[in-house]
Amino acid sequence: MSFDFSYYAITPIFLLMVICLCAAIRILRQYERAVVFTLGKFERVKGPGLVLLFPFIQEMVRVDLRIQVIEIPSQDVISRDNVSMKVDAVLYFNVIDPERAIVNVQAYQPATNMLAQTTLRAVLGQHDLDEMLSDRKKLSTDVQSILDAQTETWGIKVSNVEIRTVELGENMVRAIAKQAEAERDRRAKVIHAEAEFQASQTLVNAARILGSVPAAMQLRYLQTLAEIGAEQNSTIVFPMPIDIIKPFLDLMQAQEDKAKPAGTVIGNGVSIHA
Repeated sequence: MSFDFSYYAITPIFLLMVICLCAAIRILRQYERAVVFTLGKFERVKGPGLVLLFPFIQEMVRVDLRIQVIEIPSQDVISRDNVSMKVDAVLYFNVIDPERAIVNVQAYQPATNMLAQTTLRAVLGQHDLDEMLSDRKKLSTDVQSILDAQTETWGIKVSNVEIRTVELGENMVRAIAKQAEAERDRRAKVIHAEAEFQASQTLVNAARILGSVPAAMQLRYLQTLAEIGAEQNSTIVFPMPIDIIKPFLDLMQAQEDKAKPAGTVIGNGVSIHA
């Protein structure tokens, strides 16, 4: 019985070649870059596509260049007017310099997350509660600009920070609700007062116009009578202004004057004749 020693000699060599080939060939996607180290020393950034390495001499670290999203957990924040609340946010960033992202910081994702938490608390603590609720976009921009400046040395670009929720305590929620209700009541009273003022001013102007032209007052009175008469009323009681019946009274007085005798009684029965 004979053994084929050549087979057993070639097999380890073949396996070693396969292992070296697998260690030497890397394929990177379009959004990936390889930070290559030679004997532990940074050499250069390679990719995308096919990357060849010297086995056991060179090594690489993959870096994703796409925009990454990190949820900043809820933070306990005390505003400038001493209101306690919980605030969470969302952070958008991406790596623009793979070398600095790997060499200058140990783990850029956790480091960016921790920096975002401390920056969020520091920025919001400088503002009042009303500013947090009304100017949330401006506060997000402030946090983003501060983070972008601090992470520049890490080769990271912070593109956006969005403050998602501002959670208040139950007592503060009730206080804000009461304040909002009081503000609505104040606005309603102001609007009602302005409406009363405008209505009274209009009535004053109308009275001036009607008072300057007596015929206009009579026409308005007759129009009111017509409107009342259109209703199905059995009895209508209304005052008669003297301006309407004055012409008739004058006419009747003139007729009475014509019908009087030539003498007019004065005092205690003394008459004077013409």
